[in-house]
Amino acid sequence: MPRGYWWAMAAGWVVLGVLNDLLPSWQAGIATVIFSVGHTVLASRLLDGRRRTGGLRVSAAVAGRRIPLVVVGMLLGLVALTVLAALALDADGAGHAGIWAAVLVAAVVGFGGPEILRVLRRWVRA
Repeated sequence: MPRGYWWAMAAGWVVLGVLNDLLPSWQAGIATVIFSVGHTVLASRLLDGRRRTGGLRVSAAVAGRRIPLVVVGMLLGLVALTVLAALALDADGAGHAGIWAAVLVAAVVGFGGPEILRVLRRWVRA
């Protein structure tokens, strides 16, 4: 996955954190679904390996079939981290705990996404 993918996901994570704090819950839920669909489309195109680009891309057959599962598992872990961080910040009395939790996880995604994915791939031998 290119580095830009991770920073785009981090930016989306922060936007969702802000929307969650500022919008009614049903609108934040819709925004989350839109983000999820957008991520699914983008990630599937990047993981597919069948699109013509100017750079080198590994095909899905070479990369393995477990990679999408690893990415989904990583996303679920990041969601859990966001929720736990927001709960901890809220219990500590922080204002806008959801935004701060989203910024924290976005920093983890932006700076460490490729490395986290590499470690997870090694753990599941993908």
